[in-house]
Amino acid sequence: MQFWKYHGAGNDFILVDQRAGQWLSDTDTERIAFLCDRHFGIGADGLILLRTHPGFDFEMAYFNADGRQSSMCGNGGRCIVAFARQVGIVRERYRFLAIDGPHEAVIIPRAGYENWVELEMTPVQQVERLAPPAEPEQAFVLNTGSPHYVRFVPALDDLDMVQEGRAVRYAERFRATGINVNLVQEYPQYLRIRTYERGVEDETLACGTGVTAAALAFHTRRSGGAGEQEIQVKAQGGNLSVRFRANSDGTFSDIWLCGPAQAVFSGNI
Repeated sequence: MQFWKYHGAGNDFILVDQRAGQWLSDTDTERIAFLCDRHFGIGADGLILLRTHPGFDFEMAYFNADGRQSSMCGNGGRCIVAFARQVGIVRERYRFLAIDGPHEAVIIPRAGYENWVELEMTPVQQVERLAPPAEPEQAFVLNTGSPHYVRFVPALDDLDMVQEGRAVRYAERFRATGINVNLVQEYPQYLRIRTYERGVEDETLACGTGVTAAALAFHTRRSGGAGEQEIQVKAQGGNLSVRFRANSDGTFSDIWLCGPAQAVFSGNI
């Protein structure tokens, strides 16, 4: 099986082109987990299959490092667009199908980057506030294609991300289906974020849906008004940005996750 390795701000993925052959199926949980294992396999936060699908440029099937098919992965979505162009699917504007529905994406020329990919995310209908506005460490729950818990903290580097993440991910409310946990610190010009991902069950260097969730939670926290917004977010593995339209009813639309998608290497296994 030929594979390619990509990363988006340090969030790394194995990509497999399945248009001409069925290398892996959705039920190959143990095999996918092996491929993602950093000691015995290739090593990655997740694995993505590129498939054909009528009416779309391609279909994206995403699996967490535990081998289970998962909800939308934003950085994975950006990486598969760059991968699609590499394997000969060349478009000015891509339209592909993922588990949470259709997505559009564009690859923008930008100095210093092999691929700068901007990915349209699904609209967000609700941001749940878990703590009152007076609480210094406000927390929010929202779904940006994957479920996310976002908490704002004063000193991000002082916290044990794995310990903090597991405490929330395995709390009674979230234990059954799991949730991704993001701790965020505000700076004058940007946000900094650290993320614990379900399915990986560890901290990852970046999470696209988590970065998106942090930007929308930040706008909700500061009671930002309606209109077009863009927020810069620094993950552990690189810089991303989120553009969106905040609506007067508290919903969000026209959400775009923007950042690099880098090919690392390819091989056979």
